[in-house]
Parts: sequence; structure tokens; C-alpha cells
Amino acid sequence: MIHDPNDAVPSDCPQPDDASGEAHDTAAEGEVLHRRRIRSFVTRAGRVSTGQRRALDEFGPRYVVPYTPHEPDWDTVFGRRAPRVLEIGFGMGASTAEIAAMRPGDDFLGVEVHEPGIGALLKLIGEQNLTNIRIIQHDAVEVLEQMIAPASLDGVHIFFPDPWHKARHHKRRLIQPKFVELLVSRMKPGGYLHCATDWQNYAEQMLEVLGAEPALENTAADYAPRPDYRPVTKFERRGLRLGHGVWDLVFRRREQ
Repeated sequence: MIHDPNDAVPSDCPQPDDASGEAHDTAAEGEVLHRRRIRSFVTRAGRVSTGQRRALDEFGPRYVVPYTPHEPDWDTVFGRRAPRVLEIGFGMGASTAEIAAMRPGDDFLGVEVHEPGIGALLKLIGEQNLTNIRIIQHDAVEVLEQMIAPASLDGVHIFFPDPWHKARHHKRRLIQPKFVELLVSRMKPGGYLHCATDWQNYAEQMLEVLGAEPALENTAADYAPRPDYRPVTKFERRGLRLGHGVWDLVFRRREQ
């Protein structure tokens, strides 16, 4: 759903946090105080439907990659060598599937911890015969650290991460300097980072954090026009009709 920044949202109330209406469980903890381990998500309850369970059982063995503390041979995992895009927190996977169908020459690796969302994306994979998606059900920080080689990603998508509405919770947001530094280290020179949010305050923080990372350069003066490959969902379209905003940020890793 599109959020109104003026609305108070209880911090303990799990609900969709993005313009696609997909409940993201990749809500971030940013820079961690007292050397506590950063985690890129909080676990929220969710019921797996019969169709999602069937998809998990039928397609999970082929398309879900188990977490391992080492780098897999991704060319073998995908069965080819192609540009590779990491998506962190795909929610229920509708946008992921649409992008993958639109860009069959690229491979997409989605990281999500929410099992109903994984089942929903697997269902779409089966229905649309999408072969260029793989999924990891694990913390994105550990995936980046252990399973993604430096300078190996052609792109990164982070669409509508949990905004952690209250000011005292902003430190839990995903887009923080330490996380961005790790993320950029896994991107190829010239690779892109595309973030989107429907919370203006978070958009402003994203612009500040990404703009301060010396290895990144903004592709726009500030916020970018929505790239054609990012679908506009029905929830986002409804919010735009109501006058709510959506902000896209597209940065590239500098060549040098």
C-alpha cells in the first residue's frame, strides 16, 4: 500500500510497507550499536497458502538455493553466464516475476525470508515458466558477505524496503552507510543500484546516504524517473491517484 507519511503506524503492527502491497520481511537494521550483529530483516508471521505450499514443494528444489558460507558457481546454478541482478526483499514476488519476464537475457537472484512470499514467487515462476530467477531464503547481509563475490553483480534492486516510520527506529532502516559500503563492494564497476520508496523521509535519507558513498555516482540530479523495467503496481497506481509520492533512486558504481 502507499503510505501517508502523516499517518501513525504502530511499530509492532506487521503490514505491507511498500507501494506494491507486498509485506516485506527484509526490514533493515542499519549500523548496529555496541557491535551487535547487523541483520537485514525481522521475521513476521504469515500463513502459507495451499498453492504456495504446492509451489514450494514442486519448484523449491530447483529454484531455491540453500544458504552456504561460501560462493557457489553461479554460472552453474543458473545454467549460463549472463548479467546478474540481486534483489533484496521481493515481498510476494509479482514485480520480480514481471521484470524477469521482461528481461530474459538477465539472471535475477532474489533474497527474502518471508516464506509465503517465496511460495508466491515460485508459483509465478511455475505458471510463467521463468528460468532466470533463483531465490535464497536467508539474511541478505550474510548472503552478500558469504555468497556473492566482490565486483560480480551487474545490478541491485531494493524496492520499497520497510521504512521504519518512527524516528527512533530509523537506525533499523536497510539503507545505511555500512550496508551500502558492503553492497557496493559486490557490484561491478558500472553496475547499478536501484532503490525505490513511497516514504519521502526515507527517500531523503537514501539520497543522502547513497550520495555520500564515494564509489557511487547518481544517474540523475537527485531522484530518477521510474525506469521502464520497474512495474507500477495497482497499489502504487492507486496511491499516485490519491496524490502520494514514489521516489526512485538509480546510482552506478564508478568505473574507477
